[in-house]
Amino acid sequence: MDTIARMAKAQEITFDSLRPPAPWMDDTHSIWRKSVRAFVEKELVPHIEEWEAAGQIPRDVYPKAAEAGLIGMGYPEEYGGAGTDFDRFHGTVTSEELARMGAGGVSSALMIHGIGLPPVMVGGSEDMKREIAPQVLSGKKQISLGITEPGGGSDVAQLKTSAKRSGNGWVVNGSKTYITGGCTSKWLTTAVRTGGEGMGGISLMLIDLEAEGVSRTALPKMGWWASDTATIHFDDVFVPPENLIGEVDRGFVSIMANFNGERLGMAAQAAACARVCIEDAAAWAQQRQTFGKRLADHQVIRHKIAAMCQKVWATTAMLDQLTWRVQNGEQPIAELAMLKVQATETMEFCAREAMQILGGAGFIRGHRVERIYREVRVMAIGGGSEEIMRDLASRQLGL
Repeated sequence: MDTIARMAKAQEITFDSLRPPAPWMDDTHSIWRKSVRAFVEKELVPHIEEWEAAGQIPRDVYPKAAEAGLIGMGYPEEYGGAGTDFDRFHGTVTSEELARMGAGGVSSALMIHGIGLPPVMVGGSEDMKREIAPQVLSGKKQISLGITEPGGGSDVAQLKTSAKRSGNGWVVNGSKTYITGGCTSKWLTTAVRTGGEGMGGISLMLIDLEAEGVSRTALPKMGWWASDTATIHFDDVFVPPENLIGEVDRGFVSIMANFNGERLGMAAQAAACARVCIEDAAAWAQQRQTFGKRLADHQVIRHKIAAMCQKVWATTAMLDQLTWRVQNGEQPIAELAMLKVQATETMEFCAREAMQILGGAGFIRGHRVERIYREVRVMAIGGGSEEIMRDLASRQLGL
């Protein structure tokens, strides 16, 4: 009996066993994993189908997540955060444990501040940080990120939404689309054109989504049902001068730096989703009988599981190594772009193979693999499509 068959027979193929040890993780990461898992199992998992049907998660879930330290992880206590003793690997643990639900819509809704708030904390004024951060990190309010437009997404340097000088402030016109949390967020960290063409004319501004001239259109989606998504329209929206984030016409660099962190988190999420697929497929293969024996006793099924494990372990090793490099101050843009592709391709492969093993059982609503299968595309496109990531990597490599 080969290794995979022995593992399946001993019921050793689990979400946890599929995670290779990381030499940079210690007891604090294990403790944090247990804490996050306990919160997810108690407060989130029992309600997934309800929230999927509703198209959003209830507002009262956010303060609970804040109390558990989930929302404020890594943010300074003086701004209402849970402290800065967290490192990049604690972030990886968080992404993995949220992905374990097999409900990307729930985690994206709950954690959208992870890409909307950092630009405020890095480039915002002290007054802005003290006004916005405590409300977001306590779970009272929500902040999203607005980069993509109806006319383009990955080519950030060509964005069209404009901000023109008006008195002592700005007037914004244009649209942003595919905005996670766009229907429910109070604020939008928004990329606007304040100068000429290209990357040199882009600025970041904090826009109050309840301001006059802002309208929102909800967008129904293939996956991530529990997370609302919207197109946001700006019609002569006045933005006060204190809502500028960083310097005028210097927003492009901040946007790109923000993308690096987003891609690292998405890679951790995608690799963890792949582990979920293997866990559920292996469990089904041990109990499902075909032609007088378990699915796990058919060589073709064992080989499928072996190939899935191979891709997950390779992806996780790359994830951990790049997480360590980023934690130590590097910005390996090419490698992060390739990691994002590696992770989403692994997720897609494992989702497909798991569905093949599960058969009709995986096609039924409420199954983790069914949800993950629907969510593959948003992971492969969001944060930079696979095609754009390969092109970015090749240019960074000097080609």
